[in-house]
Amino acid sequence: MDASGVIDGTETEGTETEGTEKEGTEKEGTETAGADPAEPSVPAPDRIEGGVSGERLVLFTDAVTAISITLLILPLVDLVPEAASAHEGASEVITGHLDQIWSFLLSFAVIANIWREHHRTFSSVATFTRSLMVWNMGWLLSVVVLPLPTEMLGAFGRDRFVGAFYYSTLLTSMVCRFAMLRILKTTPALLEEDGQAARRRTEDLYTESCLNVLALVIAFAIALAVPVLQYYSLLLLAVLPRLARLRGRRTAR
Repeated sequence: MDASGVIDGTETEGTETEGTEKEGTEKEGTETAGADPAEPSVPAPDRIEGGVSGERLVLFTDAVTAISITLLILPLVDLVPEAASAHEGASEVITGHLDQIWSFLLSFAVIANIWREHHRTFSSVATFTRSLMVWNMGWLLSVVVLPLPTEMLGAFGRDRFVGAFYYSTLLTSMVCRFAMLRILKTTPALLEEDGQAARRRTEDLYTESCLNVLALVIAFAIALAVPVLQYYSLLLLAVLPRLARLRGRRTAR
């Protein structure tokens, strides 16, 4: 074979190799072009959940809250057979367990109040995001845990650890509600009506929630500093927000 034949064969092989590489490049380009450019490679961290309405989340929350508030009475119900087995009088079921009754009434009022505030928060919510659902689950966790410090309050009285546990549980629920209102304030698309009145109402609830957190922190500090006022300081939760409402009404006039 002469030199020209060798050269021609080498050039032919090189041409075929270049053609193969070109076909591979075109194939990769076709596959890349077939991908949906609108589809994100990483899922959005906080997108609106589809297929589930805000009403369904509210119904679930109401059911869990109802169970938690019912559990508060069970320790008092157990006192009846205990008193009967100890041959105590019927009146001693009440007079001999005033601390337990007091803790029950306190926690019943607390859960009823925070549920009412939660209901006001979600009264106009049409849908929700992942972060809103997570904060709502945190709120539910605090409600589910509350019967435990309630029972400890009835058993150990004005113990500082019990007080800190009780206030920490309440503070968790307040912070979770504050976070939910912040999400609703910054994402008005979650509301049923995207109007100025709905936004103003959400902003008012947000301000009120901020005052509730502040009032609870002050009440917590008072409870730790003055154990005698340990749970009476919770009255601040009713004072500060109402003062803010009165001030807002006077300003509006």
